[in-house]
Amino acid sequence: MYTVQDLAILLNHQNISSELKAIAQKVADGKRITFDDGVYLYKNAELSYLGVLANYIREKKHGDKTFFNRNFHLEPTNLCVYDCKFCSYSRLIKQKEEGWALTLDEMLDVVKKYDNEPVTEVHIVGGVLPQYDVEFYSALFTAIKKHRPELHVKALTPVEYHYIFKKAKIDYATGMKLMKDAGLESIPGGGAEIFHPEIREQIAKDKCTGEQWLAIHEEWHKLGMRSNATMLYGHIESFEHRVDHMEQLRQLQGKTGGFQTFIPLKFRNQHNQMSNVPEVSVIEDLRNYAIGRIYLDNFDHIKAYWAMISRETAQMSLSFGVDDIDGTLDDTTKIYSMAGAEEQNPAMSTQELVALIKQVGRKPIERDTLYNVVTDYTDVVFENEVKPSYYKLPVIN
Repeated sequence: MYTVQDLAILLNHQNISSELKAIAQKVADGKRITFDDGVYLYKNAELSYLGVLANYIREKKHGDKTFFNRNFHLEPTNLCVYDCKFCSYSRLIKQKEEGWALTLDEMLDVVKKYDNEPVTEVHIVGGVLPQYDVEFYSALFTAIKKHRPELHVKALTPVEYHYIFKKAKIDYATGMKLMKDAGLESIPGGGAEIFHPEIREQIAKDKCTGEQWLAIHEEWHKLGMRSNATMLYGHIESFEHRVDHMEQLRQLQGKTGGFQTFIPLKFRNQHNQMSNVPEVSVIEDLRNYAIGRIYLDNFDHIKAYWAMISRETAQMSLSFGVDDIDGTLDDTTKIYSMAGAEEQNPAMSTQELVALIKQVGRKPIERDTLYNVVTDYTDVVFENEVKPSYYKLPVIN
């Protein structure tokens, strides 16, 4: 774990380039780094250097606090009208025998399964199908809130919203207001991929553009609501494309202040049309988290999905700018496992998540979707927790 003292050493280190030293000084002074600085970090900064800067910012914002929530996923369908080259999850409609498409009642049955569980959030995301339109999702959100009013509905990405609003012939502002009135409370960060059209055209040309993705979030923020943002990295994009993506997020955040969390998503190459593209290393994962923390100075949180990158990498990420490792999930999502993630049945109990965080010297904080503290587990001892054993050493006189 890197400390403030490490930053001081870095600033006085003789073997660091003047460019890296200047960037470190900006971080120490609380100043924003530039686009060119971001590219320079990707091309020249070593992991340890990035860890010092990212952890400094992380601890300045949150100290040792590491957030998680108790949530479950509701995935209406894995059938989709779009053909994203990187996607291992969805199946085209012509491949419907390989997929599922739940009815509204079946979706409510998933929600009711957790009636006696202390979950705070349902995360709804899946494929795009014509029958799942504005009326359908309005009815779903309303039914969930009627059944369990305190359950936070975090649902759908701009990919779904763009499609259903276009189909309904309504603009984004009207559509997002309808969703809010139906019970939608926040938007997850998916569908962002890489904003730059040079890359987006190659990997996801059919769905909403980067500009449309940003516009839908902006309309949502205008309603006083919050959302997250992602970036799919480690495929055919360049470092410049990554920084361009983060720059556009940083600019919209400066305008609206509506983003809560930035979530870098690692490209996984199993069972998709980009299987020939090798995956990046864990070191590159950690570098990317760190640069995201350094660049997005106006984002409060950086999240790592433990289910996507493994529990061990998630633990390491907590020293590279990450302060949130998502939730308990309870094996309710297939998005990660179908892409080849280490966790093929992603589920962790609250006790396991707390232990994961404590093992690396951080303070586990259960949050709700909007980062209100539900429970501080720092000093909580579970009834069945195995306590460390201590043995008396022999005394030699």
